[in-house]
Amino acid sequence: MAKRYYELHVAGCVRQLPVLNISDKMAIAGFVILGDTEIVEKCAKELAKKVPEETDLIFTAETKGIPLAHELAKDLGMRNYICARKGTKAYMENPIWVEDESITTAGKQKLYLSQTDVELIKGKNILLVDDVISTGGSMKAMEKLVSKAGGKVIGEAAILAEGDAAKRKDIIFLEPLPLFDAK
Repeated sequence: MAKRYYELHVAGCVRQLPVLNISDKMAIAGFVILGDTEIVEKCAKELAKKVPEETDLIFTAETKGIPLAHELAKDLGMRNYICARKGTKAYMENPIWVEDESITTAGKQKLYLSQTDVELIKGKNILLVDDVISTGGSMKAMEKLVSKAGGKVIGEAAILAEGDAAKRKDIIFLEPLPLFDAK
C-alpha cells in the first residue's frame, strides 16, 4: 500500500495518485485511466483542441492508451483509430512488428499490427497517443511501427508528460507529472 500520494489536477479532474518505487532510486505516481470514464472523457476533449488539423488517424498501443484514443477519435469525428497489439492474434494476417521498451514494463516487448491496420495507415498522417509520455520509449516504438506501415507521424500526444518529457516542445500534453526519489 502506498504511503505517499501526489495530487494531480488535469482537465478539471483531481486524483490522488499513489507514489510507488520502480527502482531503489526512482518512484513514479501511478496514473491509471482504465475504468476512469470521467478523466478519459474530459482529457480527450482538452486534447482534441490541440490535435493538428492534418491528423488522419489516432494511433496507440495496448493497453492504457486505448480508452483515450477511442474517446479522442470520437471527439474528432473519426470512424477509426489504430491500436498496436502486444501479441499476435489468430485473426492478424501478415503482421508486422517492432520492439518496445518502457520504464513501466519489465524487459522488452513487441508491438504488432495486422495487414488490415497497415493498409489503413499507409499514406496517412498519424497522431501517436498514450496516457503518459516519460522516456519516450513507447512513442519511439509506435513511430517505428507507423513508419514501417507507410504512415507519417505528425505528432505525439498524452494526458501527462512525466519528468524531463515535460520540457519537450515537440509533444502535446495537458499537464506535467513529476518523478520522485524512491523511499
